[in-house]
Amino acid sequence: MVAFPPCKINLGLNVVRKRSDGYHDIATCFYPVPWTDILEIIPSEKFSFTVSGNVIPGSEDDNLCVKAYKLLNTPPVKIHLHKIIPTGAGLGGGSSDAAWTLRLLNDLFVLKLSKDELRNHASKVGSDCAFFIDDVPMIGTGRGELLTSVNVSLKGKYIVIIKPDVHISTVQAYTGVVPKVSGLSIENIPFNEWKKYLKNEFEETIFQKFPVIKSIKEALYTAGAIYASMSGSGSAVYGIFSENIDHEKISSHTPSYSGWL
Repeated sequence: MVAFPPCKINLGLNVVRKRSDGYHDIATCFYPVPWTDILEIIPSEKFSFTVSGNVIPGSEDDNLCVKAYKLLNTPPVKIHLHKIIPTGAGLGGGSSDAAWTLRLLNDLFVLKLSKDELRNHASKVGSDCAFFIDDVPMIGTGRGELLTSVNVSLKGKYIVIIKPDVHISTVQAYTGVVPKVSGLSIENIPFNEWKKYLKNEFEETIFQKFPVIKSIKEALYTAGAIYASMSGSGSAVYGIFSENIDHEKISSHTPSYSGWL
C-alpha cells in the first residue's frame, strides 16, 4: 500500500501556559497542505524500514514511523519512506508520516480501529500526530493533541512555502516566549484581516535570532501575499495568495513548495 502523507501549516499559534510536565499548552489552527512524502508499507517476513530522499536525523528506532508501527503489534512489514517534506521546518512531516503509518497498517491488516482509536495511538507518538488521522482543518489545544473541528477554508488560494537552511530546536523556540491566553478565534477573524490579528507567537524571538526567516516573510508580503507566517516553531515560512506567483523570485536556493489549496 502506498500513501502520500501531507504536511501542515499553523494558522496562528498561541502559547497558553507551561505545564507541570515540562510541555506547553498551545492554541492553533492546523491546516493540511498537499506537499507530501511518499510512504509504502507491504507485508514481509521480517520488519524493515528504509528511507530515500531527504536525510532524516537520528537512528531508525527514533523514527516516528517505526514508533507508530510498534504501537499496533501487527505482523512484520517492510516500510519505505521517500522523504520530501523538509525536516525541522515546523511543517509536521514526521508526525504525518507516523499517522499515515497507523492508517495504512489499519487498512492493510483490517484492524478496524476507529478514528478515535487511531488518534489516541497517534498522540502517543507526537503532539501533532493526531491531526493527520483526518484530512481537514482542526483547532489544536493542549500539546496540540486535543482537536476540534473548525470552519476555515483556503480553497482557491495559492500557497508558497519556503524553508531556509536554518534548524530551530524546541528549546530555542520556547526561549523568550511569554505564555498568554488569546481571546481571538480564527473563525471570527475575516481572512483579509489575518495579517493584523492572527499571530504566531514564536516569531518575535525567532526573528531576532534568525533574521533570514523574517526577511522571507517580508518578501512574501512584498510579492503580494494576503497573509504570511512562520509555521509552527519554524523555520518554514508560508504566504497565501489570491493568484499564482513565481516563488523562485523570492527564494530559488532553498527547499520550497507552491500550489493551489
